[in-house]
Amino acid sequence: MKRQNNAHAENPSRRQFLARSGRLVAGSTLAATVLSRAYAGEDNTIRIALVGCGGRGGGAAENALSSRTGPTKLVAMADVFEDKQMRAYKALSEKFPQQVEVPPERRFLGFDAYRKAIDCLRPGDVMIQATHAAFRPTHLKYAVEKGVNAFIEKSFAPDPGGTKEILRLGEQAKKKNLKIGCGLMCRHSAARQTLIQRIRDGALGEILLTRAYRMDPGARLGPFQGGESELLFQLRRPYFFLWTSSAWFIEMMIHQVDECCWIKNAWPVSAEGLGGREPGSDDASQNLHTYAIEYTFPDGTKALVNSRSQRNCQNEFATWVHGTRCAAQFSGNVHAPTVLTYQDQRIGKDNVVWRPENEKVSPYQAEWDELLTAIRRNQPYNELERAAYANLASIMGRAAIHMGTRITWDEMLASNFQFCPSVDFTKDSPSPLPANAEGRYPVPIPGQWKEV
Repeated sequence: MKRQNNAHAENPSRRQFLARSGRLVAGSTLAATVLSRAYAGEDNTIRIALVGCGGRGGGAAENALSSRTGPTKLVAMADVFEDKQMRAYKALSEKFPQQVEVPPERRFLGFDAYRKAIDCLRPGDVMIQATHAAFRPTHLKYAVEKGVNAFIEKSFAPDPGGTKEILRLGEQAKKKNLKIGCGLMCRHSAARQTLIQRIRDGALGEILLTRAYRMDPGARLGPFQGGESELLFQLRRPYFFLWTSSAWFIEMMIHQVDECCWIKNAWPVSAEGLGGREPGSDDASQNLHTYAIEYTFPDGTKALVNSRSQRNCQNEFATWVHGTRCAAQFSGNVHAPTVLTYQDQRIGKDNVVWRPENEKVSPYQAEWDELLTAIRRNQPYNELERAAYANLASIMGRAAIHMGTRITWDEMLASNFQFCPSVDFTKDSPSPLPANAEGRYPVPIPGQWKEV
């Protein structure tokens, strides 16, 4: 990942599948009518509406259209940015010419575009929600109201208040028998699942410690120069702002936090830690550049989660687990299924004693195959509670560092804090987080900051 200044990028997307758009030429009512006529008699086809056409959205749509569980079609797209939507439409229609049927009247633009895209679906179809985390609860609420299944990407909300709304929506979805998949794909990794079973069977002994790392050059943001919508400026650069997408740490580390909790089969009771900015940094974003979190689980054991975003330093991207009998690697570079166990606690290639079979299906594809199968068979399928708790654990660790204090799980469950209570924007709305006179944004200061 390259260091960036005033980056326009969607920075590190888990899927490098970019998107672009065409123009809106008709309203959602007309689109839904046309769609109904077009698909009359094709009840076995699951229709997809893509809400959020960036890298993650395009990648999720690709997995949905690649599934061999039954016919799928992309029938509507929504985004705030036309260029993203056009790139996604071009890439997907070229790769899946028989499965992408999104004429201009079903390519919606604007902050209300998600409603129009969802209105093109019928009960049993699927919305892909892949915009930024600030919008997840609002968009998911509308899908649940319309009786539409959903796949929502990580992270799931930027704050405790939004996460609790996700939990409430998950319960509503269960009552309506809706299926919800969530983008924590490592849970769908066959190699990791095999190691989890070995851990449950006692192959590693009692688990005393997990360690997770993501250390790379990161990215930096230049000052806001004005002369454009500050709201759109921030939505183009979501990983630099807490209110949009949870900012850098959770965007990069929620998978590793979730892995640590999966290994322990528990949620942490508390978190504390240290973090900071690189000396003399000209980064105008809200991000810290180092995060070192110590999670404590109900049995008193620990998980250490470490993130560093600085150049010219040692890089590492892995999750490790240590039991009373031996150690294991749980995850590898860029979430690779690098899974193995060692003879003892020494981490070394010459000390490996077990590896699982190679995965036959990518976890990204497996999560979609399982969701679509559940829809077709009308089986219970709802990952929202687990995803929301992983989100809450991640926020707990981030908040402990930003606030400079120990944060407990009970405090997280009681908190209704939100960075931005309403995302009912228009293209002319001001940003909920204005820059200072130098074009820079507030950085968390321990002892003064609050986000719980």
